[in-house]
Amino acid sequence: MPRVSSDTKRFLKRIDFPLLIASLAIILYSLIIISSATHINTPSEDRFWYVQRQGLFALVNIGIAAFFLNFDYRGLQQYGKKFYIFNLVMLLAVMFFGHAALGAQRWIQLGPISIQPSEFSKLIMIICMAAVLESKFGLLNSLRDLIPVAIYIGVPFILVLKQPDLGTSLVFMAFFFGMVIACGIRWKILFGIMLTGLASFPVLWNFVLKDYQKMRLKVFLDPNVDPLGSGYHIIQSKIAIGSGTLFGKGIFEGTQSQLNFLPENHTDFIFAVVGEEFGFVGAVILLLLYLIVFWRGMKIAREAGDMFGRLLAVGITTMLAFHVLVNVGMTTGIMPVTGIPLPLMSYGVSALTTNIFAIAILLNVNMRKQKLVLFS
Repeated sequence: MPRVSSDTKRFLKRIDFPLLIASLAIILYSLIIISSATHINTPSEDRFWYVQRQGLFALVNIGIAAFFLNFDYRGLQQYGKKFYIFNLVMLLAVMFFGHAALGAQRWIQLGPISIQPSEFSKLIMIICMAAVLESKFGLLNSLRDLIPVAIYIGVPFILVLKQPDLGTSLVFMAFFFGMVIACGIRWKILFGIMLTGLASFPVLWNFVLKDYQKMRLKVFLDPNVDPLGSGYHIIQSKIAIGSGTLFGKGIFEGTQSQLNFLPENHTDFIFAVVGEEFGFVGAVILLLLYLIVFWRGMKIAREAGDMFGRLLAVGITTMLAFHVLVNVGMTTGIMPVTGIPLPLMSYGVSALTTNIFAIAILLNVNMRKQKLVLFS
């Protein structure tokens, strides 16, 4: 066993405990909700299979992440190109060797484990983008300066979009904008890109979006357009959240979830289970925990000791915030259904692993922020 250096011991004292405690609390919260959401819909001998599996992978990933806190996050920067190539190979492998489920080909089977490479791809691309943008602070002064960066992220973006996985593709766009803003892009360029995106919507509608994606947008405007099809999820989700009132019906007592009216209740629509069984108070507590994560993430970004660390923190915080915004929005009916999981809450090995390592990188950046202070 390698000995922990005195520097590492000193860094361990700088752990951001509000971030760590909030993240662990969300994971514990998720195990309670997953247990409740799945215990009736599985055979009695496997009643707690989902929660045991999620808990096991949470412990393993936390242990691995804690070990990597011994190493300086700056070491990731030199592997940017290798990570990028690995990411493309992984996404291409999905196209040729992946298996389909729910109308999309997003998963690769590795023995008993089914992994979703697009989930890992988000964190990998944040690292790659931070490595590329690190030397471009204050240099994104024109569209010509931005085009190479857009192409760089555009290749994996297209590969993910073709799976199809519109939700993850939107996450790529979210942290891309967050990171280029942190890199000092001129606002007029940013507004120009946004206007171009809005102007291109008719093209996207007619030539890019698939029929089921168009239906999701229609259902967002009016769930009753297809109440037994695409609109069913959001209708049942709103019923579940509304029926929870102030304090909820209690754990294992949510009728929409327990009687299987609410689809995907342990994954994409897990927030609806929180609302039904723990009510408004339980939902607010969960959102406050997320607010602590975002607050600490942006604080870490502001105080990071170098631009690479700052970009990592901005990218990760933007990714997590976008996930929460869209997931909670779609379960409450104020966002279209996109299949984006709730960070550290939704069941899923790939998403859980990605989010735990994302939090670990934030902790790592904070632990080493005083080695080299470049920003005020």
